[in-house]
Amino acid sequence: MGKERKSSAAVMSKEGLGRRILKHWEFYLLLLPGILLTIIFKYIPIYGVQIAFRDYNAMDGFFGSPWVGLKWFQRFFGSYNSVRMIRNTVLLSLYSILWTFPIPIILALLINQIKNKKFQRVSQTILYAPHFISVMILCGMLRIFLSPYGGLVNVIAQALGATEPISFIDSASAFRTIYIASSIWQDAGWGTIIYIATLSSVDATLHEAAKVDGANTLQRIFHIDIPELIPVIVIQLIMSFGNLMNVGFEKAFLLQTSLNKETSEIIATYVYEQGMLKAMYSFSTAVGLFNTVVNIILLLVVNKVCKKLSNVSFI
Repeated sequence: MGKERKSSAAVMSKEGLGRRILKHWEFYLLLLPGILLTIIFKYIPIYGVQIAFRDYNAMDGFFGSPWVGLKWFQRFFGSYNSVRMIRNTVLLSLYSILWTFPIPIILALLINQIKNKKFQRVSQTILYAPHFISVMILCGMLRIFLSPYGGLVNVIAQALGATEPISFIDSASAFRTIYIASSIWQDAGWGTIIYIATLSSVDATLHEAAKVDGANTLQRIFHIDIPELIPVIVIQLIMSFGNLMNVGFEKAFLLQTSLNKETSEIIATYVYEQGMLKAMYSFSTAVGLFNTVVNIILLLVVNKVCKKLSNVSFI
């Protein structure tokens, strides 16, 4: 088997790219729209990154604007709130990974144990449904439920003995909890799809053999299901850490108030404020570029660590 694979790989390497394209032109034709869209929307815009190193003026254009080097990066790191924004971004993302990453795995393992297929499908549908609620509607719901003026949470709190209503949305200490809890409710069910698909490919005879050997449900989950999920879990973990600095802008921005800015102001909202509202294009690009570089470094580091520990990686 190994020799056959090596010989087929050798044949493919000897066969030129042009020959392979002509031989399988239908597949390459299907790939073409995706490649073109990626080049147009992902690679060509990289040309504009240079404004992070210029004092950009729309009238003068890219090359007409004076080169200022690392001026905008120095300004960002020298500002009084840069450390706070980086800390808020990292903490919010780390807490999100810590709480939201394991829950889809646990849900998938539980759903996979449901024997009644009709109940299993209904459960999956109920869990998937919140994912299709837009972020704007979700934030509106949170503001209504957490409102100090007749909000559901405050009504329950007062019924349990609370004397004064609490404005949870305006509370800096409550922001991360609200953000993460709402993310779990909205996306945990949707996140189970890839794990359930992986579990569906597990050979049923393994479970039957384990039952014959006297293994209970938990033992079968730990020794059959979880080992099958490990490669997928590692890939998902690498992707999560690769987006560590890319905390969801929309929800943070829509839940942000002047009173909770201490914990809700993250790099993404700051870039929007500086770039779109104050038209400081060079400064906002520099901050966004720093964010991207950190993500790339984290992706490479976590990928390398996972490859050493589990022999599973992207590269």
